[in-house]
Amino acid sequence: MALLLTNATLATMTGGYGLVPGGAVAMDEGRILWAGPMAALPSEYATLPRHSAEGCLVTPALIDCHTHIVFGGHRAVEFEMRLQGATYEGVARAGGGILSTVTATRAASEEELLQSALARADQIIAGGAATIEVKSGYGLTVADEMKMLRVARRIADSRAVSVRTTHLAAHAIPPEFKGRADAYMDEVAIPSLRAAYAEGLVDAVDAFCEGIAFSPAQVERLFLVAQEFGLPVKLHAEQLSDLKGAVLAARFNALSADHLEYLGADGIAAMVTHGTVAVILPGAFYTLRETQAPPIAALRAAGVPIALATDCNPGSSPMTSLPLTMNMACTLFRMTPEEALMGVTAQAARALGLSDRGRIAPGLRADLCLWQAEHPAELSYRIGATALHSRIFGGQLVA
Repeated sequence: MALLLTNATLATMTGGYGLVPGGAVAMDEGRILWAGPMAALPSEYATLPRHSAEGCLVTPALIDCHTHIVFGGHRAVEFEMRLQGATYEGVARAGGGILSTVTATRAASEEELLQSALARADQIIAGGAATIEVKSGYGLTVADEMKMLRVARRIADSRAVSVRTTHLAAHAIPPEFKGRADAYMDEVAIPSLRAAYAEGLVDAVDAFCEGIAFSPAQVERLFLVAQEFGLPVKLHAEQLSDLKGAVLAARFNALSADHLEYLGADGIAAMVTHGTVAVILPGAFYTLRETQAPPIAALRAAGVPIALATDCNPGSSPMTSLPLTMNMACTLFRMTPEEALMGVTAQAARALGLSDRGRIAPGLRADLCLWQAEHPAELSYRIGATALHSRIFGGQLVA
């Protein structure tokens, strides 16, 4: 269905905000044909069916490039424990944390996981998202990791959203493999990756490189298998300490290294060299009451692309709002509103290896957000309140 969106202020996210007052966007077959000032509309698009944006600000639809929205149960009790002084690492070592979610996720049926994931996806979509990355990592058996990835794929069948799936079996070491991380890698993480690849369930491969999870050497073994399949990699790196995960990830030309609170100069240099995106997750920083912020100024100075995501998960970031993520990034880390919006559009697309979205330009997907706002800075300025008016997904108007 062809469509001409008129009466809009466009933030094309090309060359900064790329503001175009009095703008219009011509679309057909799910792609943008043309975007620019209405006064310069090419005659061949003048007869397309029109839809007025009613003066709304129009941006590329948002992209949540790091989530864990498929899981069972919740971890509100651990939230209380941390408020009483327990650390994230301490909770994990006591058998809580990720492992408590593993128990609930293993017990849940595929349908139960789908329904709870859809509820979270709806909240992310309500904040302007049209693309969501979804990780596995709470099953930690071959069968349960496959179950999670199947559920992730099914989200896009039920909602007007694109889903990118990420294999994250190397998320934690389950109790049955306690003290045997290498055996877990041999018997679960790598076999589940091979099985997921064979069924077409995986778009990228991730791991948690940390003292409470997997060492760089263990992650490298997994990444070599991903490389064998031609799958891009990502990495939870330098969240709690500097194990040089970002250096490892960059060596494998990783799409992104995520968290990065303890990222060092060598990691930044490696990311620059290999074009790895820094994915900053303020929700986890906030929830865990961290005090060491990621080195935003150093990343900025080095020219590392900076993306943002909700990191929606039951333990360290039970958040489903990209606008709130943007506000947190500005307030906690002194990112600019322009950087924040770029971080959930063009840079988030780059963090997923997607060159067909994240900006408003001819040839790209016609995924757009119409906001009740006059200026893009309003999207970061409001504390979590969405000003979303409507979305266009694949050139179609959706709620």
